[in-house]
Amino acid sequence: MAPHPVLQAIIDFTAGAVGGTACVLSGQPFDTVKVKMQTFPTMYRGFIQCFAENYKQVGLCGLYKGTTPALLANITENAVLFLSYGLCQDVVSFLSGMDKGSELSDLQKASAGSLASIFSAIALCPTELVKCRMQAMYEMEASGKISSGQRSTVWTVVKTVLKNNGPLGFYQGLTSTIVREMPGYFCFFGAYELCRSTFAKHMGTDKEGIGILPLMFSGGFGGACLWLVTFPLDCVKSRIQVYSLAGRQEGFMRTFLGIVRTEGFTALYSGLTPTMIRTFPANGALFLAYECSRKFMMEKASM
Repeated sequence: MAPHPVLQAIIDFTAGAVGGTACVLSGQPFDTVKVKMQTFPTMYRGFIQCFAENYKQVGLCGLYKGTTPALLANITENAVLFLSYGLCQDVVSFLSGMDKGSELSDLQKASAGSLASIFSAIALCPTELVKCRMQAMYEMEASGKISSGQRSTVWTVVKTVLKNNGPLGFYQGLTSTIVREMPGYFCFFGAYELCRSTFAKHMGTDKEGIGILPLMFSGGFGGACLWLVTFPLDCVKSRIQVYSLAGRQEGFMRTFLGIVRTEGFTALYSGLTPTMIRTFPANGALFLAYECSRKFMMEKASM
């Protein structure tokens, strides 16, 4: 028997939060390198040099810079995302004229994921801004964009945003976040569900019975498709959120065109290597934690 809708929403929200935690803990160092390469592409020759230089300067702990806001960002984003994903599946089902509880196609689930991403983007943007600024503080000082000696803690970054821009300052980069999330999560959920369906078909089982490794691979594949499609948009978002620390930053289109004109189109893909390396373990861990915790709670709720 299906749980009460309110209980179902709580289960989806909690499972999303568990998945978000697993995603951050398994992939944060690569995310730090990605942000540094996106915002200061001329400072590093490539992924290995960026990783090695930062490890030498700040050690492994430094590569986990921004973990606290990253945890808040991912827990919030994925909790809201998977809660909205469940609700948006009902919306897609209703708009398609299907009976409630009917199994959606992979394409319909991808559409539900894209719709759900609007809500997760609104929840994600403030903590993502704090995370990106903390990760790129060293480069902002080294390049002379801000004065040196500034403390890089969650609280100091939050105070700076509130002092300079007020509460709405946390939503710098919101447009680029939504522009990134909608096509990204269409690909993310679409590729994830399609991959699970393919495994289930070849293994002669349903999606729930494909096992841990195929499940993790499906999550990683979904993450890889998301980043391949949205990486240039993510680069623009990171630039807006980090550079706005030094003063007012141009909007999405002007920042995008400015990067292309002055640095070339390839600059939009700076940091893609660590992102693709990170995506399989991080998104594999995300979906494994989400599916397992959700299944456990669903079983408990139906007892």
